[in-house]
Amino acid sequence: MSKLPVIAIDGPAASGKGSIARRVAAALGFAHLDTGTLYRVVGLAVLRKGGDPADPAHAIAAVQSLDLSLLEDHGLRSHATSIAASKVAVIVPVRDALLSFQRDFAAHPPGKGAVLDGRDIGTVICPDADVKLFVTATPEVRAHRRFLELTANGTLITEAEVLADIRSRDARDSGRAVAPLKQAADAHLLDTTHLDIEAATERALSIVRAALRT
Repeated sequence: MSKLPVIAIDGPAASGKGSIARRVAAALGFAHLDTGTLYRVVGLAVLRKGGDPADPAHAIAAVQSLDLSLLEDHGLRSHATSIAASKVAVIVPVRDALLSFQRDFAAHPPGKGAVLDGRDIGTVICPDADVKLFVTATPEVRAHRRFLELTANGTLITEAEVLADIRSRDARDSGRAVAPLKQAADAHLLDTTHLDIEAATERALSIVRAALRT
């Protein structure tokens, strides 16, 4: 049986990569995996147990008893969970534990192919992906998007606080020793600073379809 196509979409927080990945997958009939959600599940599990997401012992215990029912939990998209996910993501045993899960999904997707989005898909998880996209935007634009999302969900926070968190998370994601956030050498750059989600998705689909035809 021939290998099904894999699309890797990476980028920093609130760049639009998740929304683009979902829409691209739906348009192509591919399965989608938001790998960042897995780290959110681990982070949320630590928080629910009163632990410290930056403590390797707490994070490792959570990933060893990974509760995928939390994928449907209302707290998964909270600001606190987002920060916790970023902290557990720098812990090597946590990344190692989730690595095989992500690669298995890419190798055996429940669809015509797989779309995975995250921060190290094109560089670590699926370095041989058929198409790679690196989605980004300015920190200010990303902070504004995340601020609107958070306040719409009832979170009391200022846009300045969100921007500070975005910059802090960028530093953690890009500066971590293992699987740092970076654009793969063969990835297509998609800057969404001046694009709405419809235009960004159209641009992404154009890149993907052209690449898969070659």
